[in-house]
Amino acid sequence: MDDEVERTRLFSFPGGVLELQSTGDVDEDYAGFYLQFHKHADVEEGEGGGSVMRWKPTCIGYLRTDVSGVAQLWDQSQIRRLAERLGYDFADMVIYDPKFGRPPLARLKAQATRLDAEAVIVPSPEHFEGGEIPGALVMQVDVIIVNPEETYARRPVRQLPYG
Repeated sequence: MDDEVERTRLFSFPGGVLELQSTGDVDEDYAGFYLQFHKHADVEEGEGGGSVMRWKPTCIGYLRTDVSGVAQLWDQSQIRRLAERLGYDFADMVIYDPKFGRPPLARLKAQATRLDAEAVIVPSPEHFEGGEIPGALVMQVDVIIVNPEETYARRPVRQLPYG
């Protein structure tokens, strides 16, 4: 009668350890099963082309220099504090300066896409044109306002009927 062999293998990864336990007669080089990451909202490219799983949703900050004025550093710290309190992984601060004449939302939307951000945090609605939250941005990410603290949740684009 063969004795069953009990094996434990530990694999570390950022944020924890995976423990695999097996019993039975198994070749020494048997890998058992493996984990595979695919490009997804919760996975980002790591060094060397591998994937790294994120433990928190990503957000970016956005402000306009002409609206923040001398309070720009204060606004940036308020954005970061709110991101931390809400459990986001803060990835970038997009600062728009109107003297450069570029479209104000183009870089913000591009960064949100590139970083696979779930949310954009802004100090106040006044940081958007006309003090209104852009609908095109809300279709892409949640928009969170620091003061007054409000969230404009992402809305799916409604399918239009053919006709």
